[in-house]
Amino acid sequence: MSDAIDHPPSQVQRLWLTTSDGVGIDAVLRRGSEPRTTAVVLANGFTGTHHSPHTRAIAEGLIPVGDVMTFDFRGHHGSGGLSTVGNAEIHDLEAVVAHLRESGYTSVATVGFSMGAAVVVRHAAIYGGVSAAVAVSGPSRWYYRGTRRMRLLHFGIEGALGRFFLRRVRKVRVTDERWDPRPAEPREVAADIAPTPLLVVHGDADDYFPVSHATTIHDAAREPRELWIVPGMGHAERAVTPELTARLRDWLRERLTSARD
Repeated sequence: MSDAIDHPPSQVQRLWLTTSDGVGIDAVLRRGSEPRTTAVVLANGFTGTHHSPHTRAIAEGLIPVGDVMTFDFRGHHGSGGLSTVGNAEIHDLEAVVAHLRESGYTSVATVGFSMGAAVVVRHAAIYGGVSAAVAVSGPSRWYYRGTRRMRLLHFGIEGALGRFFLRRVRKVRVTDERWDPRPAEPREVAADIAPTPLLVVHGDADDYFPVSHATTIHDAAREPRELWIVPGMGHAERAVTPELTARLRDWLRERLTSARD
Protein backbone atom coordinates (compact mmCIF):
# COMPACT_ATOMS: atom_id res chain seq x y z
CA MET A 1 0.00 0.00 0.00
CA SER A 2 1.13 3.61 -0.36
CA ASP A 3 0.38 7.21 0.53
CA ALA A 4 1.39 10.14 -1.66
CA ILE A 5 3.58 12.60 0.25
CA ASP A 6 3.60 15.37 -2.32
CA HIS A 7 3.09 15.94 -6.01
CA PRO A 8 5.14 18.92 -7.23
CA PRO A 9 4.35 20.37 -10.66
CA SER A 10 7.70 19.07 -11.96
CA GLN A 11 6.12 15.62 -12.44
CA VAL A 12 8.12 14.19 -9.55
CA GLN A 13 5.99 12.42 -6.95
CA ARG A 14 7.30 11.39 -3.54
CA LEU A 15 5.78 8.19 -2.18
CA TRP A 16 5.88 6.16 1.00
CA LEU A 17 5.33 2.47 0.28
CA THR A 18 4.87 -0.39 2.72
CA THR A 19 6.30 -3.86 2.06
CA SER A 20 4.53 -7.15 2.76
CA ASP A 21 6.63 -7.51 5.92
CA GLY A 22 5.76 -4.01 7.16
CA VAL A 23 8.81 -1.95 6.20
CA GLY A 24 8.37 1.62 4.97
CA ILE A 25 10.08 2.46 1.67
CA ASP A 26 10.94 5.98 0.51
CA ALA A 27 10.31 6.22 -3.24
CA VAL A 28 10.12 8.77 -6.05
CA LEU A 29 8.12 8.49 -9.27
CA ARG A 30 9.26 10.55 -12.25
CA ARG A 31 6.58 10.95 -14.87
CA GLY A 32 6.51 12.10 -18.45
CA SER A 33 4.27 14.88 -19.72
CA GLU A 34 1.54 12.46 -20.84
CA PRO A 35 -0.13 9.58 -18.97
CA ARG A 36 1.57 6.26 -19.75
CA THR A 37 1.15 2.60 -18.90
CA THR A 38 4.86 1.72 -19.04
CA ALA A 39 7.28 2.12 -16.13
CA VAL A 40 10.89 1.35 -15.26
CA VAL A 41 12.10 0.68 -11.70
CA LEU A 42 15.70 1.44 -10.70
CA ALA A 43 17.13 -0.59 -7.80
CA ASN A 44 20.30 0.92 -6.32
CA GLY A 45 23.39 -0.86 -5.12
CA PHE A 46 24.30 -1.21 -1.44
CA THR A 47 24.51 2.26 0.23
CA GLY A 48 22.91 3.80 -2.89
CA THR A 49 19.96 6.17 -2.79
CA HIS A 50 17.41 7.75 -5.08
CA HIS A 51 18.94 11.10 -4.05
CA SER A 52 22.19 10.22 -5.86
CA PRO A 53 22.95 12.37 -8.93
CA HIS A 54 24.01 9.20 -10.74
CA THR A 55 20.65 7.54 -10.12
CA ARG A 56 18.77 10.70 -11.04
CA ALA A 57 20.72 11.00 -14.31
CA ILE A 58 19.90 7.41 -15.27
CA ALA A 59 16.25 7.95 -14.35
CA GLU A 60 16.01 11.09 -16.49
CA GLY A 61 17.71 9.27 -19.35
CA LEU A 62 15.11 6.50 -19.26
CA ILE A 63 12.05 8.79 -19.13
CA PRO A 64 11.48 8.44 -22.92
CA VAL A 65 10.77 4.72 -22.31
CA GLY A 66 8.26 5.18 -19.52
CA ASP A 67 7.74 6.69 -16.10
CA VAL A 68 10.62 5.87 -13.75
CA MET A 69 10.41 4.84 -10.10
CA THR A 70 13.47 5.10 -7.86
CA PHE A 71 13.55 4.15 -4.18
CA ASP A 72 15.74 3.49 -1.18
CA PHE A 73 16.06 -0.11 -0.01
CA ARG A 74 15.26 -0.91 3.62
CA GLY A 75 17.80 0.41 6.06
CA HIS A 76 18.95 2.99 3.52
CA HIS A 77 18.59 6.72 4.11
CA GLY A 78 14.88 7.62 4.48
CA SER A 79 13.45 4.10 4.31
CA GLY A 80 12.63 2.13 7.44
CA GLY A 81 13.96 -1.16 8.72
CA LEU A 82 17.42 -2.66 8.49
CA SER A 83 19.40 -3.68 5.43
CA THR A 84 19.82 -7.42 4.94
CA VAL A 85 22.23 -6.81 2.02
CA GLY A 86 20.15 -8.49 -0.67
CA ASN A 87 17.87 -10.96 1.08
CA ALA A 88 14.65 -9.33 2.37
CA GLU A 89 15.15 -6.51 -0.14
CA ILE A 90 13.20 -8.62 -2.61
CA HIS A 91 10.08 -7.48 -0.70
CA ASP A 92 11.06 -3.83 -1.21
CA LEU A 93 11.22 -4.26 -4.97
CA GLU A 94 7.94 -6.16 -5.01
CA ALA A 95 6.25 -3.33 -3.07
CA VAL A 96 7.38 -0.88 -5.76
CA VAL A 97 6.31 -3.11 -8.67
CA ALA A 98 2.96 -3.86 -7.00
CA HIS A 99 2.30 -0.15 -6.46
CA LEU A 100 2.94 0.58 -10.12
CA ARG A 101 0.60 -2.19 -11.23
CA GLU A 102 -2.08 -0.96 -8.84
CA SER A 103 -1.61 2.50 -10.36
CA GLY A 104 -2.41 1.23 -13.85
CA TYR A 105 1.00 0.46 -15.33
CA THR A 106 0.70 -2.67 -17.47
CA SER A 107 4.37 -3.02 -18.50
CA VAL A 108 7.03 -2.73 -15.78
CA ALA A 109 10.76 -3.33 -16.21
CA THR A 110 13.28 -3.59 -13.38
CA VAL A 111 16.89 -2.38 -13.62
CA GLY A 112 19.23 -3.17 -10.74
CA PHE A 113 22.80 -2.23 -9.90
CA SER A 114 25.21 -4.35 -7.79
CA MET A 115 23.14 -5.48 -4.78
CA GLY A 116 20.08 -4.17 -6.63
CA ALA A 117 21.02 -6.37 -9.60
CA ALA A 118 20.96 -9.45 -7.37
CA VAL A 119 17.58 -8.36 -6.05
CA VAL A 120 16.25 -7.82 -9.60
CA VAL A 121 17.37 -11.31 -10.67
CA ARG A 122 15.84 -12.96 -7.62
CA HIS A 123 12.63 -10.91 -7.86
CA ALA A 124 12.11 -11.72 -11.55
CA ALA A 125 12.70 -15.41 -10.85
CA ILE A 126 10.66 -15.73 -7.66
CA TYR A 127 7.86 -13.16 -7.99
CA GLY A 128 7.78 -12.78 -11.78
CA GLY A 129 5.29 -10.35 -13.27
CA VAL A 130 7.79 -7.95 -14.87
CA SER A 131 8.15 -7.34 -18.60
CA ALA A 132 11.96 -7.19 -18.61
CA ALA A 133 14.84 -7.40 -16.11
CA VAL A 134 18.28 -5.80 -16.29
CA ALA A 135 21.17 -6.71 -13.95
CA VAL A 136 24.09 -4.25 -13.99
CA SER A 137 27.35 -5.05 -12.13
CA GLY A 138 25.69 -7.80 -10.15
CA PRO A 139 27.13 -10.71 -8.15
CA SER A 140 26.37 -14.25 -9.23
CA ARG A 141 26.93 -15.68 -5.74
CA TRP A 142 27.04 -14.59 -2.11
CA TYR A 143 30.01 -14.04 0.22
CA TYR A 144 32.44 -13.15 -2.59
CA ARG A 145 35.71 -11.73 -1.17
CA GLY A 146 37.97 -11.92 -4.20
CA THR A 147 38.56 -8.16 -4.50
CA ARG A 148 39.75 -5.52 -2.03
CA ARG A 149 36.45 -3.65 -2.38
CA MET A 150 34.43 -6.71 -1.42
CA ARG A 151 36.70 -7.49 1.53
CA LEU A 152 36.09 -3.95 2.80
CA LEU A 153 32.36 -4.33 2.27
CA HIS A 154 32.29 -7.54 4.30
CA PHE A 155 34.21 -5.77 7.08
CA GLY A 156 31.54 -3.08 7.03
CA ILE A 157 28.54 -5.37 7.29
CA GLU A 158 29.89 -8.13 9.53
CA GLY A 159 31.39 -6.20 12.44
CA ALA A 160 29.95 -3.71 14.94
CA LEU A 161 32.57 -1.07 14.05
CA GLY A 162 31.87 -1.37 10.36
CA ARG A 163 28.12 -1.16 10.88
CA PHE A 164 28.60 1.91 13.08
CA PHE A 165 30.59 3.57 10.27
CA LEU A 166 27.90 2.73 7.70
CA ARG A 167 25.19 4.12 9.96
CA ARG A 168 26.96 7.38 10.80
CA VAL A 169 28.72 8.13 7.51
CA ARG A 170 26.65 6.43 4.80
CA LYS A 171 23.19 6.56 6.45
CA VAL A 172 22.78 2.81 6.06
CA ARG A 173 21.58 0.65 8.94
CA VAL A 174 22.63 -2.99 8.57
CA THR A 175 21.20 -5.90 10.56
CA ASP A 176 23.55 -7.85 12.81
CA GLU A 177 21.69 -11.09 12.08
CA ARG A 178 23.17 -13.63 9.66
CA TRP A 179 21.11 -15.18 6.89
CA ASP A 180 19.31 -18.31 8.09
CA PRO A 181 18.45 -19.90 5.81
CA ARG A 182 20.70 -18.64 3.05
CA PRO A 183 18.65 -17.15 0.19
CA ALA A 184 19.04 -18.63 -3.27
CA GLU A 185 21.90 -17.08 -5.20
CA PRO A 186 21.33 -15.20 -8.48
CA ARG A 187 23.06 -17.99 -10.43
CA GLU A 188 20.75 -20.56 -8.83
CA VAL A 189 17.51 -18.87 -9.90
CA ALA A 190 18.44 -17.14 -13.16
CA ALA A 191 16.91 -19.93 -15.24
CA ASP A 192 13.51 -19.24 -13.66
CA ILE A 193 13.34 -15.71 -15.10
CA ALA A 194 12.37 -16.98 -18.58
CA PRO A 195 10.28 -16.17 -20.53
CA THR A 196 10.91 -12.65 -19.20
CA PRO A 197 13.80 -11.07 -21.16
CA LEU A 198 16.99 -10.74 -19.09
CA LEU A 199 19.87 -8.39 -19.86
CA VAL A 200 23.15 -8.79 -17.94
CA VAL A 201 25.53 -5.80 -18.10
CA HIS A 202 29.03 -5.71 -16.63
CA GLY A 203 32.16 -3.62 -17.00
CA ASP A 204 35.54 -5.18 -17.62
CA ALA A 205 37.04 -2.65 -15.16
CA ASP A 206 34.66 -3.50 -12.31
CA ASP A 207 36.65 -3.44 -9.06
CA TYR A 208 33.98 -5.24 -7.01
CA PHE A 209 33.01 -8.26 -9.12
CA PRO A 210 34.96 -9.66 -12.07
CA VAL A 211 33.29 -10.32 -15.41
CA SER A 212 32.94 -14.00 -14.51
CA HIS A 213 29.97 -13.09 -12.29
CA ALA A 214 28.11 -11.69 -15.30
CA THR A 215 28.88 -14.64 -17.54
CA THR A 216 27.80 -17.05 -14.80
CA ILE A 217 24.38 -15.38 -14.47
CA HIS A 218 23.97 -15.21 -18.24
CA ASP A 219 24.99 -18.83 -18.74
CA ALA A 220 22.61 -19.99 -16.01
CA ALA A 221 19.67 -18.11 -17.54
CA ARG A 222 17.47 -19.33 -20.37
CA GLU A 223 16.41 -17.47 -23.50
CA PRO A 224 15.55 -14.69 -24.02
CA ARG A 225 18.81 -13.44 -22.50
CA GLU A 226 21.56 -11.04 -23.49
CA LEU A 227 25.05 -10.20 -22.18
CA TRP A 228 26.88 -6.90 -22.57
CA ILE A 229 30.49 -6.67 -21.40
CA VAL A 230 31.31 -2.96 -21.51
CA PRO A 231 34.99 -2.05 -22.11
CA GLY A 232 36.43 0.30 -19.48
CA MET A 233 33.28 0.37 -17.37
CA GLY A 234 33.63 0.34 -13.59
CA HIS A 235 31.00 -0.56 -11.02
CA ALA A 236 27.25 0.10 -10.81
CA GLU A 237 25.45 3.46 -11.01
CA ARG A 238 28.57 5.62 -10.88
CA ALA A 239 29.97 3.89 -13.95
CA VAL A 240 26.87 4.29 -16.14
CA THR A 241 27.59 6.83 -18.87
CA PRO A 242 24.98 8.74 -20.90
CA GLU A 243 25.91 6.49 -23.83
CA LEU A 244 25.19 3.33 -21.84
CA THR A 245 21.95 4.86 -20.54
CA ALA A 246 20.89 5.49 -24.15
CA ARG A 247 21.73 1.91 -25.06
CA LEU A 248 19.70 0.63 -22.11
CA ARG A 249 16.85 2.93 -23.13
CA ASP A 250 16.75 1.41 -26.62
CA TRP A 251 16.85 -2.14 -25.27
CA LEU A 252 14.06 -1.44 -22.78
CA ARG A 253 11.92 0.37 -25.34
CA GLU A 254 12.01 -2.64 -27.66
CA ARG A 255 11.12 -5.14 -24.92
CA LEU A 256 8.42 -3.02 -23.33
CA THR A 257 6.84 -2.26 -26.68
CA SER A 258 6.73 -6.00 -27.39
CA ALA A 259 5.16 -6.60 -23.98
CA ARG A 260 2.31 -4.20 -24.82
CA ASP A 261 1.59 -5.80 -28.21
